[in-house]
Amino acid sequence: MKKIELEIVALSHSITQTHSYAVVLGETNGLRRLPIVIGGFEAQAIAVALEHMQPSRPLTHDLMKNFMNAFNVELQEIIISDLQEGIFYSKLVCFTEHDTVEIDSRTSDALALAVRFGCPIYTYEHILENAGILMEDGGKKQKAEAVGAEDNTGGGREDLSSMSLEELQTLLNDVLEHEDYIRAIAIRDEMNKRK
Repeated sequence: MKKIELEIVALSHSITQTHSYAVVLGETNGLRRLPIVIGGFEAQAIAVALEHMQPSRPLTHDLMKNFMNAFNVELQEIIISDLQEGIFYSKLVCFTEHDTVEIDSRTSDALALAVRFGCPIYTYEHILENAGILMEDGGKKQKAEAVGAEDNTGGGREDLSSMSLEELQTLLNDVLEHEDYIRAIAIRDEMNKRK
């Protein structure tokens, strides 16, 4: 399968759900975005590395990087390899002078390590097709498909189940315009239930 390179384009805090964040990945040579819901600690770990902050003590992902460096293990790339029932699955592709090994990882942890190692992030076409958001050239959202997440019903004040598909699509466009990817997930899930 052909790999598609992604980069972190944003970290978004949920207005409607406490301790929920979305890391937004963008195609490096395209217009699609891949929002992924992550926890607060993982969002902090990614933000610390993105901002090149140096905590007084190593965070867990810093410790992991230090451990890997001490034993000459290099993180070559991460691959967001699967999406099942709204959950993303990732692999760390690590190598030493003697071997290359793929290690299963939570996507949030893989991203936190990718930022620290400066390694590329990849996924596959079927994941972007099922979980991506296509952006127009001007930055406006054109299409919203699936966005992998945990169960996020009740993402907004409105009762999504009582809204028509047209109303849901309008609301989805509005929340995407405000980059509230957490609410977008709940709306998307409601739309997918009806298909």
